Amino acid sequence: MLQREMPFDRRRAGVLLHVTSLPGSGSSGDLGDEAYRFVDFLGAAGCSVWQLLPLAPTHPAEGSPYDALSAMAGNTDLISSEHRAADGLDGPATLTDQQRARFSSWCAAQADWLEPYVEYAALRERHDLAPWPSWPPALRDRDARAVADALAPLADRVQMLRFEQWVFAVQWDRLRDHAASKGVLMFGDLPIFVSLDSADVWASRELFHLDEESRPITVSGCPPDYFSADGQRWDNPHYDWAAMAADGFGWWRRRITRQRELFDLVRIDHFRGLEAAWHVPADAPTAREGEWVPGPGAHLLSVLVDAAGPGTLVAEDLGVITEEVDELRLQFGLPGMKVLQFAFDGDRDNLHLPRRHEEQSVVYTGTHDNDTTLGWWDQLDDVDREQVRSCLVDPEESMPWALIRLAMQSRARLGVVPAQDILGLGNEARMNTPGTAGDNWSWQAPAGAFDDALASRVREVVAATGRLP
Repeated sequence: MLQREMPFDRRRAGVLLHVTSLPGSGSSGDLGDEAYRFVDFLGAAGCSVWQLLPLAPTHPAEGSPYDALSAMAGNTDLISSEHRAADGLDGPATLTDQQRARFSSWCAAQADWLEPYVEYAALRERHDLAPWPSWPPALRDRDARAVADALAPLADRVQMLRFEQWVFAVQWDRLRDHAASKGVLMFGDLPIFVSLDSADVWASRELFHLDEESRPITVSGCPPDYFSADGQRWDNPHYDWAAMAADGFGWWRRRITRQRELFDLVRIDHFRGLEAAWHVPADAPTAREGEWVPGPGAHLLSVLVDAAGPGTLVAEDLGVITEEVDELRLQFGLPGMKVLQFAFDGDRDNLHLPRRHEEQSVVYTGTHDNDTTLGWWDQLDDVDREQVRSCLVDPEESMPWALIRLAMQSRARLGVVPAQDILGLGNEARMNTPGTAGDNWSWQAPAGAFDDALASRVREVVAATGRLP
């Protein structure tokens, strides 16, 4: 691995684009040539950060990177088949002696999460992708003898699952080294909660609030907010914080260490859940019936900061942020987030307004959960538009570039713009609409979108706002 810089040592610009949204001949982007071209585009554009969504394996029905089969594993759907073929990585049997040694060494180093994951994935396939709580009780409860007996005829498949995780690691590490050679930092995302149907919960049931039938007692979510009048039910099981604290939050230490193996910078999604989380009774019809329940706060965050290293964590502090949540973030010096699309509600003290931005923060035009800037602008009335224009560097500049320039002008050390905004796309390119199912996570940039002309236009704004490397 190449030596990398500290993320918040100076002013930087970045672009938010998930791997699946890269251009490509298939229905989804991957870790192949287009990923390298995008890194080169960022370098030419003067951007030193590539922000991505979680790289974990997703449930096929939704494809949400925030509803994963594992908090630790890589999404093997992102593997480039072309690069895999060029490397001769068809399967374990085709490896050279040197490759086999590297594969074995990697498996040994990652065994703490890799072995539970491949066991879970193989058994899930055997049960036609049924969630593990519906498996026969002995397998559901991870009885060692029953699991071993069930996996015995699946040994080749288990080994292939290990192998595919290694191929993902090989391709990701190579891409990350290329990014480092261009001065581009990789910015990842850590969802605070994990899916019930995941290797993590199956292998560590004692760390979650489940009943005797492996059903969640309460589920995650958030109260009514900007995105949803009824709040949101995310349906993740809640952690048993007392059980997790018993070994000094070892599961979390391993999790953040794994994320830092993948990324230079990590965003803690739903950071406020560390201070207190919204617990919704599992049988409640909406998230309105939930309540705030205290979390581990500084006890856990001290472990995460220690394991991640200084200056590498960012708090996603959007939504219902109390004084206690803000104090927790500031206690550990974590940068927070400012989103310009949230700034113009008529409140002069709105923390997302440019004049309220802090240096140690990340500013966005919008995130993956927002509409594109053009889609957002098209829905504003004349009064709201005038309020936005009053804050612009150049009130006559057209959208979305006017908001992009405003973000880059911010005092925030890091300014990030979704790829859809620099491409000037509207609502049709929205990545996710919170609280909805279907038709999310599928946007893909068109071929040739990230060309030299666009790089020059982005670079002009980056240079004018003092964010060039």
